[in-house]
Amino acid sequence: MKLAKKNALALALTAIALIVVVITFNKWHQVDSNEKASPLETPTLKSRIPAFSIAVPDLDQLPLTLPPEGFSGKTREAYEAARHIPQLLAQLPCYCYCDKSSGHKSLHSCYETDHSAHCTLCVDEALFAYRLQKQGFTAQEIRERIIAEFAPHQ
Repeated sequence: MKLAKKNALALALTAIALIVVVITFNKWHQVDSNEKASPLETPTLKSRIPAFSIAVPDLDQLPLTLPPEGFSGKTREAYEAARHIPQLLAQLPCYCYCDKSSGHKSLHSCYETDHSAHCTLCVDEALFAYRLQKQGFTAQEIRERIIAEFAPHQ
């Protein structure tokens, strides 16, 4: 009887260990929901598309961006652009990968704080997006151009 209990315990512990390994493996290989929604590419460690919203968010649901008056130069221009195109910025990824490091949801998140004031990549992306929007590009077209321009190249 003792041998049967030991075998049952060993089998249960092995099953638990296998479950833990499978769960850990799945979480390690899990793709963010935004990446699944993007048909542009299959994410890899170097080409992961950062978080963004596919849908146009309600303007009243977006946090305000910081006032541009608190900044100078190119940074001020970027915060001014953010004030004019908040819904577009929410639909764009930010390639400083602040979605992982700071929990940002999109490029818009960078302008809710002074994050962009310390990141030339955020500034360059917002100004690039603003120029394209003024030229009549759609949010999807701008997102594709942002990815092509700012994604790390392998």
